[in-house]
Amino acid sequence: MMLGSIRRRVALCGLTTAVLVGLTATGVTPPAAATSDEFRPQLVTVDTPTSADKALLQTLGLDLTEHAGQDYVEVVLHNLDDVAALATAGLGYDVRIPDLLAREAENNQVNAAYAATTVSSPLPSGRDTYRTLDDYNADMAALESDHPDLVTLFSLPHPSLDGKQIYGVEIGKDVRGPDRGLPTFLMLGVHHAREWPSGEHAMEFAVDLVKNYGTDSRITDLVNRSRVVVVPVVNVDGFDKSRTDGGLVDLREADGGGTATILGTPGNAYMRKNCRIVDGQDTPDGSCALAATSPGGYGIGVDLNRNYGGYWGGPGASDLFADPTYRGASAFSEPETQNIRELISGRQVTTLITNHTFSNLVLRPNGAAPDLVPGSEGVPLGDPYDEPALKALGDEMAAQNGYTSQHAWELYDTTGSVEDWSYNATGGFGYTFEIGPDEFHPPFPEVVDEYLGAGQYAGKGNREAFLIALENAVDPTTHSVLTGKAPAGATLRLRKTFATPTWDGSIQDSLDTTMTVGPDGRYTWHVNPSTRPVVMDRQIETVSGEPVQEESWTGTTAPLQSTDQEFTVDQDVDLLEITLDWPTPDDLDLEVYRKNADGSLTQVGSSGNFVTEKERVLLQDPAQGTYVLRVINFASATPSWTLTAALFNADATTVPGLVENWTLTCERNGRVVQTVPVVVDRGQRLRVDLTACGRR
Repeated sequence: MMLGSIRRRVALCGLTTAVLVGLTATGVTPPAAATSDEFRPQLVTVDTPTSADKALLQTLGLDLTEHAGQDYVEVVLHNLDDVAALATAGLGYDVRIPDLLAREAENNQVNAAYAATTVSSPLPSGRDTYRTLDDYNADMAALESDHPDLVTLFSLPHPSLDGKQIYGVEIGKDVRGPDRGLPTFLMLGVHHAREWPSGEHAMEFAVDLVKNYGTDSRITDLVNRSRVVVVPVVNVDGFDKSRTDGGLVDLREADGGGTATILGTPGNAYMRKNCRIVDGQDTPDGSCALAATSPGGYGIGVDLNRNYGGYWGGPGASDLFADPTYRGASAFSEPETQNIRELISGRQVTTLITNHTFSNLVLRPNGAAPDLVPGSEGVPLGDPYDEPALKALGDEMAAQNGYTSQHAWELYDTTGSVEDWSYNATGGFGYTFEIGPDEFHPPFPEVVDEYLGAGQYAGKGNREAFLIALENAVDPTTHSVLTGKAPAGATLRLRKTFATPTWDGSIQDSLDTTMTVGPDGRYTWHVNPSTRPVVMDRQIETVSGEPVQEESWTGTTAPLQSTDQEFTVDQDVDLLEITLDWPTPDDLDLEVYRKNADGSLTQVGSSGNFVTEKERVLLQDPAQGTYVLRVINFASATPSWTLTAALFNADATTVPGLVENWTLTCERNGRVVQTVPVVVDRGQRLRVDLTACGRR
């Protein structure tokens, strides 16, 4: 099921205390989960559609998931204090999974039954259950052992905080030979500990490429033209705790809500962050494994996908250690993110996919909305320079798995993520895959279906989407190519040192990659453009003048009911703005749908702020047709309202950018013999003659 921005309301489940008071007065009984003294961890959908609303939620110290839409964010509530935090903030929510412990146990039972009845799954590896950390390491070692000319196992330079080594595999023809300048495709999994399918899909793709090399012509060609690097588990400490504890949850069938036996705790099963126990300080190896559990594992640790350097410290990343999105003491403060930084900085990564769960989304840069203004720059972020190409590839991949392709900020504002840093620092395209519709680690058969595709996407799925991403990585029109002559065996090096902007300052960054010239004295090097996207031109849109068309309605809507109005867009415009106002601080919500030819409705926007904020939906480049504007009386005692729809044109302005160069050096016997500045654009093939390197 595709969720995207679909809003799902479970009637009267999980409303805030403020709303519950009003409903109780009308004779409606509040949900038991919000009032029981024996609260079970649960997954809820919080009504947070606007950037201000999402920003408020991110200040509450709650366990936010990666699943959100235009008008909601899904959150794990671990105790009654979490419920109270939402109530105090005035944020309404709906309960989606009322007992995560019970759900974990149900999933374990499904997994056990699947494994018992399955000799070999349809996955490339044939696995029928989730891997442990030891399984990952063993499988990577086996790939190298069985295919030494195609696979090499490597360890990343920084062990985890708990002293664990972090491994990856590199796949390519003659993989142990010198680097001949092929483009790198990077696949990452398990930044967040509880997101087990993210590692499974990364590992299965590695197995897929190796298993089918030499027999599948498409895969053989792609592997021959690239170096594929897979790090299936970035957050080894957190994953090990989550996977170990999650596998122990064994809720026995209860007789009509009777007693249950719990082996283990959901605190680590749903752990998110790494094992940073004391902020800014290392602890003795093994400390994490011995540490007491905390609800969701979010009392300690750093959110690794908020710790990368690109606009680190901005919206969507908390500065409070106990919060689930805690960004760390500084950019790249964690050994896990340092590993990925050095991996990317030392290779020409032309395309990157980082896997997460859940939401059925393909997310592209940027992570923060284009109208936000970083203090370090003083101008709005705007859209990425490569937005048309980023969108086209995202859409093509999403067409294979049925996911929604969108900007990352349309999920909610995020700063310090790996693909934002990588794209803006290197120019290599980067995407987040949010795998699956419903859960952090669903029953294993769903992992199989998401990878291989099911229903109308059977035979496609994430496997086909990953292959399309790999095709993009090797396509010379999507990056840059340097060619020329140089002494056989010489080392060519591309370097660049620069300031990467954080939200309120900058950090020093550098890229340093090498290749070896072949025996014929000619080289072809697939590289990223010399100018970083973060300093390129950026496009900014601002509303121009009065609306070109406007219509208003007034009315009343009974409690828990809705009223629809229709509005027709019959001209090409830049923006459609719908606002909902009312005279009292009650809670009305707004949903916007586009009417299809068969009369069905497709949701295109929504707004569900808390009681002190009015509702607004903004649609860019709205398609012509009829729109249904739905006013929902979520909890209003005086339900009169004013609804306004307006069409606007916008002025597009360009913030001028810079042009940067690579520094290309030719080295012989460890000495730099020739240095050449190189300016090269995306899609450009540039000849750089380095024969002088052989004459000196």
